[in-house]
Amino acid sequence: MLEDLLVFTTVVEQSSLNKASKLLNLSQPALSRKITKLEEEWGVSLFTRKGKRLELTRVGHEAYIYALEQRQRHQNFLRSVSRFKASERSVVTLGASLTTIQTTLPPLVKALMEKFPDIELKLVTGKTHEIVAHIRDRKVDLGVVASSISEAGLRCIPLFQDHLELVVPRGHELAENRHPGMEDLNGRSMIVFSKGTWYRKLIDDLFGRYGIIPDIRMEIDSFEAIVRLLPTCKAAALLPKSYLRKQMLQDNGLVSLQMKELDQTRRETCLVYGDKSELSMETQEWISKIKESVVETLAL
Repeated sequence: MLEDLLVFTTVVEQSSLNKASKLLNLSQPALSRKITKLEEEWGVSLFTRKGKRLELTRVGHEAYIYALEQRQRHQNFLRSVSRFKASERSVVTLGASLTTIQTTLPPLVKALMEKFPDIELKLVTGKTHEIVAHIRDRKVDLGVVASSISEAGLRCIPLFQDHLELVVPRGHELAENRHPGMEDLNGRSMIVFSKGTWYRKLIDDLFGRYGIIPDIRMEIDSFEAIVRLLPTCKAAALLPKSYLRKQMLQDNGLVSLQMKELDQTRRETCLVYGDKSELSMETQEWISKIKESVVETLAL
């Protein structure tokens, strides 16, 4: 099943059996059989064909989100296995809010691990208040959260400011408007974050302030899934600027647009940790390099 799901995500991301077969080094008939197997097992059609392109059906969208989740779990499992195989190393436990995991954290961790290859990183995830509690209780060494923290016994280092930007597919009506306003989102087809997420609250507050009622097509808590589905759904989304790499936008046929009203969504991502006297030398080294790495990796 996992192999078939991985094949399915590749076909979705390539929008073509021919391209996917070359990437997977599988013949088109073999690829088609794997997709047919999934459709027969689930009893639904996952694609419709439009010319040479494949487009997801409504249930195909749900299947793609599910397949992405399974792929991520598989990758997490493989990383866990690798840690067990590795020789014992110094350990730094990093706490991260769910929003920073998908934006700031991946390039930051990569840069730091290149500078400190002998340190083993353990990651604890949760909401901002949960990460702060873990730091206070010394369950994690340091945390990266999408807000400024002021609390006795904790130190907070501002890393950078972030804000939302409007993202639409190339050729979208709003892509021709270089100065869209909040009123342009009223009744507009949009993909938004799932309820309960920090970004969803931010967006709901913004829409409420301006009396905007969008046509919400999907609610998803994965930045990757939102980006992949925007062209297919011909929808718009509000995404953090820190996630919008130029190459990623180009690869997915998207453009980002600034809106003056979105300046109100600015927030500060910070590094939070306890008294340095309680930290290992390795963790103190990380702290000394982390802001430098953020600037380098995010080109701030």
